[in-house]
Amino acid sequence: MCCESKRRFLLLYATQKGQAKAIAEEIWQQAGAHGLEADMHCISEMDKYNLETEKDPVVIVISTTGTGDPPDTARKFVKKIQDKTLPPDHFAHLQYGLLGLGDSEYMFFCNGGRTVDRRLQELGAQHFYDTGLADDSVGLELVVDPWIDGLWLALKEALQLQKEKEDMNNAVSSSLSTGPHAVHELKLSSEVQNLKLEDEGARGSDILSQKLDDINLVAPARDTEPSLVHSVPPLSQSALNIPALPPEYIEVEFQDIQGENPHLSSLISEGRTFEVPVTRAVQLTREDAIKTALLLELDIADTAFEYQPGDAFCVICPNNVSEVEKLLHILGLSEKGDDFVCVKVKQGTKKKGAVCPQHIPERSTLKFILTWCLEIRAIPKKAFLRALVECTSDAREKRRLQELCSRQGASDYTHFIRDSNVCLLDLLHAFPSCKPSLSLLIEHLPKLQARSYSVSSSNLYQPGRLCFVFNVVEFPAGPSRPVSRKGVCTGWLAELVAPLLHTSKNSQGTKGEIFSTEKVSIFPRPNNAFHLPADPSVPFIMVGPGTGIAPFIGFLQHRQKLREEHTDWEFGETWLFFGCRHQDRDYLFKQLQCFLKNGTLTHLKVCFSRESSTAEVAPPKYVQDVLRLCAKEVARVLLKERGYFYVCGDKKHMADDVSDAVVDILSMEMEADKLEAMKSLAMLREAKRYLQDVWS
Repeated sequence: MCCESKRRFLLLYATQKGQAKAIAEEIWQQAGAHGLEADMHCISEMDKYNLETEKDPVVIVISTTGTGDPPDTARKFVKKIQDKTLPPDHFAHLQYGLLGLGDSEYMFFCNGGRTVDRRLQELGAQHFYDTGLADDSVGLELVVDPWIDGLWLALKEALQLQKEKEDMNNAVSSSLSTGPHAVHELKLSSEVQNLKLEDEGARGSDILSQKLDDINLVAPARDTEPSLVHSVPPLSQSALNIPALPPEYIEVEFQDIQGENPHLSSLISEGRTFEVPVTRAVQLTREDAIKTALLLELDIADTAFEYQPGDAFCVICPNNVSEVEKLLHILGLSEKGDDFVCVKVKQGTKKKGAVCPQHIPERSTLKFILTWCLEIRAIPKKAFLRALVECTSDAREKRRLQELCSRQGASDYTHFIRDSNVCLLDLLHAFPSCKPSLSLLIEHLPKLQARSYSVSSSNLYQPGRLCFVFNVVEFPAGPSRPVSRKGVCTGWLAELVAPLLHTSKNSQGTKGEIFSTEKVSIFPRPNNAFHLPADPSVPFIMVGPGTGIAPFIGFLQHRQKLREEHTDWEFGETWLFFGCRHQDRDYLFKQLQCFLKNGTLTHLKVCFSRESSTAEVAPPKYVQDVLRLCAKEVARVLLKERGYFYVCGDKKHMADDVSDAVVDILSMEMEADKLEAMKSLAMLREAKRYLQDVWS
C-alpha cells in the first residue's frame, strides 16, 4: 500500500527489452522527492490494478517492437481495450499521460504507444499531460528527460483538480467533467531540431549536483578534442546534474555444488524452441568482397517447426567466449567461472517490487549467466554509468563517467557511447580503475536477445529444410573500441561453420559448401503480413539488394512449386530488383537466372553500385534508380492491377530511398503532386500492399 501522506498516481509500463521498465523505475524513484507516491506495475499485471475504477492519474510508459507492435507484455491489455463492444465513455473518468518509446528508423514509429493512446482517447480518457514520443535513433533521453521534468507539475495540478472535484457537489462536478482541464502542457517532439534542452538546475533530492569545488580536484586534460575518456570546456568546467544512484537490489552467492546448467529452451518465453542441425553452409561472396555473406541450411524435418515464405525466426546465440573470459578476469572471478551461483534479491533493498531478473536462472554457473543470459555488448544506459561512478577510484575517471551520465554531457554520451556502440568491456578498458561487482552487472545488463533472421526458403520446395542468409557483421576498432569485433550472433555462426568452410573450398578458392553436425537452437517468429498474395494471379514486385534478397528466394521457390503442381492456375507476373556492389564478388544468387528461364520470375533487374562503366550513359547503380527506369510498369502493377510491392533490406540506406522513388513514380504516372502520391503510398501501406521487412 502507498503511504497516505503522499499523493498517489498509478504508473504502468510495457517493455520488450527493459527500457520502458527502466524509465518507469526512474519515475518511481523521483516521485518521492516531489511528495508523490507511484504505484508501479507492469501493464500485464492486470490483477494488480483496474483502469475501469481508477480515480488517480495514470502514467504509462510503453515501447514498440517488431514492425510497430506493442511489446509482448502489453498484448493482453491492448486486446482488452480494443474490444469493440466497449462504449465511447468507458474511460471517461480516466486521466493519463503517456510516454512512447520507438525508433524512427522503422516505419511505424512509436506505434505501440500511439495504439494505446489513440484507443484510450476513443474510449473517453483525457490527457492530463501531453504524450511524449522518444526516438531511440537519436537518443531516448532527448525526450524522456524533459518529459519527466515536466511530469511533476502536471501530476500535481491533475491531483489538485481531482481533489477540487471531489469536494464539489454532484451538479458542479458534472458540469466540470465536460469542460477542458487546465493542466500543464509540455509540447515534445522527437525531432532533435525542435528540442530545447535547458538546464533548470537540480530536480530535487534525486539529483546529485557536483560543485565546482569538486571539479577543481581533477586536473584539466591536455587534450583539445573530447573523447570517451576526456572532456573539454565548457563541460569539463561545469557543475553537473547527475541522475540519482539506482538502489542495489541483487546479491550473488557462490555455491559449492555440482550439477548441469539449464537447457537453453528455459531462457525463452516466446514459445517452443527447437534444437536443429546445420546441414549445409555456403559462402555466397568471394574472399575479396567487402562483406562476407553466408547461407546456412537447417534440418527441421524431425520437428514441429512450421513457417511460410516471408516469415522470420530467431536464433539463440551466446556471447563471444573470449569476451566472457575477459570480463571474468576484470571481475577477478576467472577461477570461479564454472562455480554455481545463487542470485537473489538483496535484503532491505530500497527498490520497489524488486525481483530477480526473469532471464537469470535459479541455478546455473557464473559462466553460463555471462555467456547465455546477459547482453554484455549492450550500450550502457545512463543509470548504469551512474552506478559505475561508485565503483571507480580514480578521480579523473570518476568525473568523466559523471559527465557522461549527466544532463550537461548528453551530447558526449550520444557521440562517444551511443553512436560509437561502446559496450561494458570498452568502458572497463577505458576506465581501468572502475571495478564493478558481479551483482551490479546482473542488475544493469539486459537480457541477451535471440537474433531474428528472414527465412530464405520454402517448405513446399524443400520439405524439412529451413535456409537463411546473413552478412557477418564487423565492428572495426576505433577510438572508443580498442579491438575489432564481429556481431554477437553472425560472428558465432560464422565461427561455428568456419573450420568446415575453409577445408571445402573449391579449386578456384571462391565459394565453399560443407555438411555439418553442428546444432543451433531456434524458435519461430511468424510475420503477419510479409507473405505472398493469397491470390496467385495478383502480380507483385520485390526489391531486395544485398542480403535483402533472402525472403524473395523463398517466395520464388514457393511460386515455382505451385506452378509445377497447379498447371491450370493463373499466375501474375513477378518482378525482382536486386543490387550489390560487384557482379563477380557479391552477386549472392546467380541461380536467379533459373527462375527467369522457367517462367517463375517474369522480370529480373540487377544493378552494381561499384562497377566501373565505359558506356556513354552510365548504368543505374542502385535499385531505386532502376525502379525509376521502370516507372510505367511499376505504376501499372500497383495502380491498375492492384499488385503488391515488397521491400527487404537496410532501412536507412535503401528502404527510404525506394519509398521516395515509388512516390516519384506515382506522382509522375498519376500526374498528381507529391502530396497526393504520398497519400496513395500511405493507402497501399494501409491495405498491406506495400510491405517492408527492414533493419537498421
